[in-house]
Amino acid sequence: MNIPESKLPRLVIVGGGFAGVNLVKSLKNKPVQVVLIDKRNYHTFQPLLYQVSSSGLEPDSIAYPLRKIIKSSQNIFFRLAEVQTIDAEAHTIQTSIGNLSFDYLVLATGTKTNYFGNKDVETYSMPMKTVAQALNIRSLILQNLEKATIAKTVGERHAFLNFVIVGGGPTGVELAGAIAELKNNIVPKDYHDLNAHDMQIHLLEGGDRLLPPMSKHASKKAAEFLNKLGVTIHCNTFVKNYDGKKVETNTDLELESETLIWAAGVTGNPVKGLASDALFEKLNRYRVNGYNQVENYPHIFALGDIAYMETEAYPKGHPQVAQPAIQQGQLFAKNIIKLIGNKPMKKFKYNDKGSMATIGRNKAVVDLGSLKFSGFSAWFVWMFIHLMALVGFRNRVVVFFNWTYNYINFDKAARLIIRPFNKLNK
Repeated sequence: MNIPESKLPRLVIVGGGFAGVNLVKSLKNKPVQVVLIDKRNYHTFQPLLYQVSSSGLEPDSIAYPLRKIIKSSQNIFFRLAEVQTIDAEAHTIQTSIGNLSFDYLVLATGTKTNYFGNKDVETYSMPMKTVAQALNIRSLILQNLEKATIAKTVGERHAFLNFVIVGGGPTGVELAGAIAELKNNIVPKDYHDLNAHDMQIHLLEGGDRLLPPMSKHASKKAAEFLNKLGVTIHCNTFVKNYDGKKVETNTDLELESETLIWAAGVTGNPVKGLASDALFEKLNRYRVNGYNQVENYPHIFALGDIAYMETEAYPKGHPQVAQPAIQQGQLFAKNIIKLIGNKPMKKFKYNDKGSMATIGRNKAVVDLGSLKFSGFSAWFVWMFIHLMALVGFRNRVVVFFNWTYNYINFDKAARLIIRPFNKLNK
């Protein structure tokens, strides 16, 4: 891997997500050699992936080069590779570009889409975990609108204009609202030969309400906002099968659709090599103690979504969202320096800063402890927090400009099919 030898202890970080990036940023020019490994050369701001999918933002607005983050750090190195296995006893990892030894290892590999064992859904549905997948969804939506204009039968046209989103969490709710705005504001202007009312958006949720992790007030307001936008909500509804044409559910509901977007859940994305008891297999997350040490591996740590830490406040582990990952990354940067210096580490305590979701223009819901509000004020708070959380000044400026343009013109400027997409070749 061509990492220089050093008298400093070597910390290897696997994953450039929220946990990995915040850890790296906090270790600039500290007395430790850091090697960051990721199979992509950029950090993705996942909360805004749905805006790439719905033509609101270009992908480079929410992605940031990892090398740019570490450019002023002499002690930090980046390698573009995929980690394949861990040899804990030898303190070595095997990667797609060679092996690397470590003194300490941090696993921050995040999550992947969970299809709950349904192979047909995995084959034909559209996940949205990466920039590439978001671009695939954008292309498919625009391609199906084009195909609807030349459909030979009414049934075929309706299948191209039926958009089914599975999962009523923040991702599903936000995407449903964004596609609804595409229907209401763009289709009538750009597609004169289509009847915008024929475009249907169905949101399927297995629970009895939207946004299960949030308050009932947020669920109720989100449903009201989506209904006003024209989204049809189906609660207590599970997908049994999807063959690329028809969505079958556990109820009498069947939907003819060429587009099914899967936002129904995630599972951990562990690396092979550690003993099975280190992993909470039900969730595919590493069991860690209060210092993020993987069970029975004092020199290996897990941060963010891949870490399963049971506490009194969170007996089922912390929520798999950005804030726990950010906070764990920042604290571990201090803890690894303490560990190297033979000083006691500090236990992690999650500071819940609240939950929020946007449903479209002037519509959002926010839970901040006992304070729960919705509408324009919540939408403004959502925009400000997400804008400030983006990595890089340029990205903040570009996103702000795009949001301002979209707000004034009721437009989505990124309606480009850069690379045509075929579901069978995904």
